[in-house]
Amino acid sequence: MSNFIKYIENFNLQDNSLFFDNDKYSTRIENFKYNGFSIPKYINEFWTSKQRQANSLHEVSYRACFKPQLPRFFIEGLTEEKDTVYDPFSGRGTSALEASLLNRKAIANDINPLSLILLKPRLNPPTISEINKRLNEIIFSYNLTSDIDLSMFYDENTLSELVSLKNYLIEKKDNNTEDEVDDWIRMVATNRLTGHSKGFFSVFTLPPNQAVSQKSQIRINEKRQQTPDYRNIKKLILGKSKQLLSGINTNTRKMLSENYNSSLLLNLDARDTPQIKDNSISLTVTSPPFLDLVQYANDNWLRLWFNNLNADEIARNIVMAKTEEQWHNFIFDVFKELFRITKPNAYIAFEVGDLKNGKVKLDEIVVSIGIEVGLKCLGIIINEQVFTKTSNIWGVKNNHKGTNTNRIVIFQKGS
Repeated sequence: MSNFIKYIENFNLQDNSLFFDNDKYSTRIENFKYNGFSIPKYINEFWTSKQRQANSLHEVSYRACFKPQLPRFFIEGLTEEKDTVYDPFSGRGTSALEASLLNRKAIANDINPLSLILLKPRLNPPTISEINKRLNEIIFSYNLTSDIDLSMFYDENTLSELVSLKNYLIEKKDNNTEDEVDDWIRMVATNRLTGHSKGFFSVFTLPPNQAVSQKSQIRINEKRQQTPDYRNIKKLILGKSKQLLSGINTNTRKMLSENYNSSLLLNLDARDTPQIKDNSISLTVTSPPFLDLVQYANDNWLRLWFNNLNADEIARNIVMAKTEEQWHNFIFDVFKELFRITKPNAYIAFEVGDLKNGKVKLDEIVVSIGIEVGLKCLGIIINEQVFTKTSNIWGVKNNHKGTNTNRIVIFQKGS
């Protein structure tokens, strides 16, 4: 038995130095059978939002992303410094960024180009003075309008500033003169397009990880009796930048820069990643698309518009399986690729959430897939975090009090 699994079996929240004070909570172990194999399920609150307060660089919103505490738990437990950590479904880049912050080499991949827009600048961030200087150099025009109607989201002058910034970034990219400061400004602006506070460019709307349609925003405005007010885009970008960089000191910046030079950022189908060498990955920690619950392209339509990306093309590229059989076939092909690139004796931590009140057992489907491609399943880790607010997580509605459940299947490749 690996030291990591022994640690999981004997884990309790109170004795773990990673956590603040909590009541003792011992691991429960259940088992299920698969083709003669007895697969253990380890159930506990292994990490919480309080666990080593996440670095400020993570505070970028993206649809269906997991908390940094999840990858940290496995990166610390299953790898050493300078090992390579991979995420084939990178999303906002949580695993890759956390790996770099823990002095590991990061490889991130996502078929959606928005992923790299949100991740790359945070792996090698500029300074506040560099950001401020560049913002002051960008000229805004106030006679511009957008090619689609966005008047329900933005004040007229705010929209002119936004279109000016969009045009500036398009020109820089077309001229191949975009640098790390431009990348950072693009990333922050993408994250500030819409939201529910004065820190966003838009009038009050849904949280930034899910842009509503123009028609829906008109209804929100009518219901709230609101009209878009002026928001200073440069000021908001600078303010968000200060927040994101607040947890970065000189040593962390130096480490991030060094790790960035050895990182690999890909925009590929996770089933075919020839740029990654055979037997090179120490740990994969990831969370794939879950059936057709989250429409990544539709939810990010405004972000795609700002970054001059084709929403229809991206929607075609993102695999959104509608049935368990389709999802199984897609993930099976992903696992064949993961088997190729994983080092002997190295690990895969595959998070599948909790769907439809547990009626869809994606974790057990993943177990069967991993074993079929030749991996050893060490077990399923179920992190249950008790919370006391109304929530809707992956189709599970918990009112008053419930659990936010992560299900992570752990595999090891043979020697």
